[in-house]
Amino acid sequence: MKLKHILHVVGARPNFVVAAPVMAALEHRRVRQTLIHTGQHYDVNMSEAILRELDVRRPDVNLGVGSGSHAMQTSEVMRRTAAYLGERRPDVVVVYGAANSTLGAALAAAKLGIDVAHVEAGLRSGDPRTPEDINRIVTDGLSSWLFTPSEDADEHLLDEGADPAAIKLVGNAAIDTLVRLLPATYPEAMMHMLGLMNGRGPRPFALATLHRSFNVDDPARLDPLMDALTEIAGDLPVVFPVHPRTRSRMKDHHLKFSGVLVTAPLTYLQFLGLEQHATLVVTDSGAVQEETTYLGVPCITVRDTTERSVTTAIGTNVLAGSDPRAVVAHARSILAGKGRRGAVPPLWDGQAAERIAAHLLN
Repeated sequence: MKLKHILHVVGARPNFVVAAPVMAALEHRRVRQTLIHTGQHYDVNMSEAILRELDVRRPDVNLGVGSGSHAMQTSEVMRRTAAYLGERRPDVVVVYGAANSTLGAALAAAKLGIDVAHVEAGLRSGDPRTPEDINRIVTDGLSSWLFTPSEDADEHLLDEGADPAAIKLVGNAAIDTLVRLLPATYPEAMMHMLGLMNGRGPRPFALATLHRSFNVDDPARLDPLMDALTEIAGDLPVVFPVHPRTRSRMKDHHLKFSGVLVTAPLTYLQFLGLEQHATLVVTDSGAVQEETTYLGVPCITVRDTTERSVTTAIGTNVLAGSDPRAVVAHARSILAGKGRRGAVPPLWDGQAAERIAAHLLN
């Protein structure tokens, strides 16, 4: 069947970054497309600004799901998406990543007998109890197209009994967006404002981002991580754009720390501009692990496992686990010139979306 109408569902900021090049590749092929924004992320810097920066058209509908528990978000996305799909009846629904929006939309489409395509399929952290892995596993089981970013993702799907014909190794579409927009970043003004420039250019600095529930919800976990950032700041400036979730938890638990350059959440371009010049990055974000690997920037991931295992096998990423002391130790190892050099994984070449579009339309 020739696809005439493709519907995309996005809800979290990383979804937008991956969907933008896919929609552009399909636009060049003159395919009718509809864009649903579930409203899972509703902070301006987390959704509205990213659409402007990526030059993605306004969503055809915003479902306005908002915050809530995993069950509440997923069920609301499913309910509201199903109502929309029942009226529009697209040929295929394309979902991205591992957000609650991803799972809710995939369930809605499958229940209505509409084919599902999952971009970033096959990623697994090794801990099937995590909300993201639950979303990935169920979404992959419902999908007719499994677009994978790396060979390890293919292996996970085959081990789980996926149809080999459904698996398409296409590369990382998020890197397509990075490649396109990296020349558009202008970080100098922000670095001047933060005191990170001198007469010869950028000073060495670290960039940190923490937002995962297991890192920020428990003050007994978050407070030592703040101490670790403070300790690293004794060696070089640490810039910490605080995610709304993290800021809320810090306020709730009256947590304070010193010596770190705290900023409001940054837009995609602002963060990318700083990221490319950072000496090292401390994060719990999957997307940042990928970006730093492509940019060749040493990355310390504050997690016990990662679904982006290719960034630790091939790239610049190391897992620090759950011990904040290990974060400091890895940072000092990087500053001593012992960080992972890494390489760019195969097919992370800025053309993943073109391959996805070709597979869908063939």
